[in-house]
Parts: sequence; structure tokens; C-alpha cells
Amino acid sequence: MECVKKVYNVGLIRVVTLTDEKLLNLHGDLIEKYYPMLKVTSKCIPDQPYGIHDDETEEVAVPKIIELAKEWKDIDALIISCAGDPAVKELREILDIPVIGAGESTALLAKRYGRVFGVLGITEEAPRAYREILGDDNIVGSADVPGIVSTIDLMEETGREKVIHKALELKKLGAQVIPLACTGMATIGIAKELEEVCKIPVIDPVIAEGLFTYYECIRKQY
Repeated sequence: MECVKKVYNVGLIRVVTLTDEKLLNLHGDLIEKYYPMLKVTSKCIPDQPYGIHDDETEEVAVPKIIELAKEWKDIDALIISCAGDPAVKELREILDIPVIGAGESTALLAKRYGRVFGVLGITEEAPRAYREILGDDNIVGSADVPGIVSTIDLMEETGREKVIHKALELKKLGAQVIPLACTGMATIGIAKELEEVCKIPVIDPVIAEGLFTYYECIRKQY
């Protein structure tokens, strides 16, 4: 079967309110860099400058995400660029296009690289998709980084040091692979550095969501 190459239009929702266009488009730019057949347009939800970092902020964000997604026209797929996959389940029932969550994508990809997982994010408990896909018994330690409360904290000068320290702790606990559980980790581009320091695979959630989005788009050509 002949494969017709084309560019796919993808919508991407950031779950943190951003006024800086460069930051807003950063995840989309990363995806376009590694998957050039995807053309990504990014939007963000309003009135959440610290994003989603607990149950309360997720509950507030979900209707905003759904409203923003329903306004989108003429896209081949939609990415919710958040490891908690907020509104992904709801949107899959509403929209007739693939809806991809960062958390589900990262967890599924992590299983390719090991059986013991050090989930690394900004909440004490690993997000739901990680627990369901990887299994609670296969996750070591807690997912949170001491001193990091929201994705904004990751951009502080000491943010990288705290993340690296936590990653090394997870490796000592037996982690064979580290699935990152906050897309803010991709914003600061720390996955490669963690791999170099820890000497084990580290799964970047934005690269993972891009991979699954690309597959969902090309499978339409089968």
C-alpha cells in the first residue's frame, strides 16, 4: 500500500496560563522538531498561572479544557499536554478525532524500557494513568520533588538540581526507568541530562505524546 506523506494539523492544549508566546509554543515546537509531519497549534486555558498541581486545580481546569477543545476546528488530533491527562476521557467521548494525553503516552512508552519505575513529577502520588498502566507495585518511591509545588517552580534556578537529586534517589530505590510525570520537565529540557546522570532511560512526556499523536494520524492511511 502506497503511503501518502502529508502534514497533519494538531491542536495542543497547555494547562497553565501563559502570556509568553515562546513558552506557550514550546511543547508544540518540540513535537514539530522531532515529528516534522505534525503542524502544532498551541492554546492555553485561562486563569491558571500555576497550572494543575493537585485535585482542586485539576477539577477547576477540566471544564476549561473541554470548552477550549470544542472550539477547535479542522485538526487531525488533539493533545492535552499534561501528565495528569485532565479531560482526556471526556473529550474522547465528545470529539471524533484522536485525543492524546501526555501521561498515558509516557506510561505506555516506559513499559518498553523496564519493569520497575521511578515516576518523577510534582505530586506525591503518581498520576492515574501511570498507576493504572505501570501498576502500583512496580512504582518505587514517591513522585514529588521536595521544594517543587508547581510547574513554575521547575523554571527556578534550583529547580534542575532538585529534580536531578530526586531522580538519583529513585534509581537507588531500584528504578530501571524514569517516566517523567510533569510536562514542565520537558519545558526545562531535563530528560537527557537525567539519563546522563542516572544511566537509565528517562521518558520525556512531550516527546511521548508527540509519538503517539503521529501514530494516530498516520494510522488513518492504512
